[in-house]
Amino acid sequence: MAPAITLAAETELSAANTGFMLICSALVMLMTPALAFFYGGMVRVKSTLNMLMMSFISLGIVTVLWVLYGFSMAFGTDSGSLVGWNSDWLGLSNIGLTELWDGYTVPVFVFLVFQLMFAVLTPALISGALADRVKFTAWALFIALWATIVYFPVAHWVWGAGGWAFELGVIDFAGGTAVHINAGAAALGVILVIGKRVGFKKDPMRPHSLPLVMLGAGLLWFGWFGFNAGSWLGNDDGVGALMFVNTQVATGAAILGWLAYEKIRHGAFTTLGAASGAVSGLVAITPAGGAVSPLGAIAVGLIAGVVCAMSVGLKYKFGYDDSLDVVGVHLVGGILGSLLVGLFASGKGQSDVQGLFYGGGLDQFWKQCAGVFGVLAYSLVVSALLALLLDRTIGMRVPEDVEVAGIDQAEHAETAYDFSGAGGGAARTTAAPAASTAASAPSKKVDA
Repeated sequence: MAPAITLAAETELSAANTGFMLICSALVMLMTPALAFFYGGMVRVKSTLNMLMMSFISLGIVTVLWVLYGFSMAFGTDSGSLVGWNSDWLGLSNIGLTELWDGYTVPVFVFLVFQLMFAVLTPALISGALADRVKFTAWALFIALWATIVYFPVAHWVWGAGGWAFELGVIDFAGGTAVHINAGAAALGVILVIGKRVGFKKDPMRPHSLPLVMLGAGLLWFGWFGFNAGSWLGNDDGVGALMFVNTQVATGAAILGWLAYEKIRHGAFTTLGAASGAVSGLVAITPAGGAVSPLGAIAVGLIAGVVCAMSVGLKYKFGYDDSLDVVGVHLVGGILGSLLVGLFASGKGQSDVQGLFYGGGLDQFWKQCAGVFGVLAYSLVVSALLALLLDRTIGMRVPEDVEVAGIDQAEHAETAYDFSGAGGGAARTTAAPAASTAASAPSKKVDA
């Protein structure tokens, strides 16, 4: 929830809230390498490093852009309800170290670094849809353009005073529209332009390391407490604590929903399903958690777990190659969480708004629809146009032979795992018995 842009020196600084927000900022920063682990485990061996790098590079590019002009575009003085601007904030100049937002108790510098971590994570989310096939230089340039043209203005729409969604009353506690729908729609737009991976629907493209996927999911869950609870900029009235509880509750419920659907549909409870279910619950509760009760959070999580599990199969039906299910989890989960605010808002959290099931009618639901589909349409179209521009100029995709052989070696001159010493050295202190040598089974080729 964004503060008004007025600065007020007379507001009293809270050391407790400031410390809390710095910790939350660090937790959100952790989510980007956690996402790298999550995505990195889901790809094949030959693409592991590239997947990690596609997340890590966002930490560099977006951080610099945020300092230069991103913060000004997102939270500066409103212009036409579409973008902010404050020339005094370019390069973060002329902001006092202890200047406070009007009515808030944390310094502007603390708020801007917290929001920086959101800006870093959002384009990294897109990368999972593009696994195995995108030039690293093209991806880096796409991040810079997308953050400037899409993320910074959309963040202003949703959280900046004067932004059209903010003024309309769209509830997005921590990023269902600005982060997840934004990234999911962008992912869909780009993959429609660059096309499918070689072997899509023909070759097995299984995760190479499910333990890495589970580690990434667990770290995302941990960091998400900062992402969600920190978005209230303190906890003086308990709303941040409510969001913390709802984050845990919805995520647990989503795991159960995803696994139940998976068992009924496919006959097994998979670790990939548990990890994906957790992320779907985290995504769905992000916009809603400050407005719903814990019972409402259970409903949001269960619905997200089941519907997102159903949605990941749509790529095979409609033929778009969303490599790691960014559309099925982030776009669909963000839409669900944002719209369900209009049904489950209890009136006892971040505002007195009540949803349909609490006697408030459909007024908030229609506001949520405006926010959801406004962000979705803008991000989808502009992201597709950016991808088309890059594809027609420098080219977005690696050559087919590079994609087949593995993008890691071609783009980064490295491999994720070195198996050169796995078979032991040539020199031995004693010779192996001939019988044992003859009985040894031939080694099997590892499918990369």
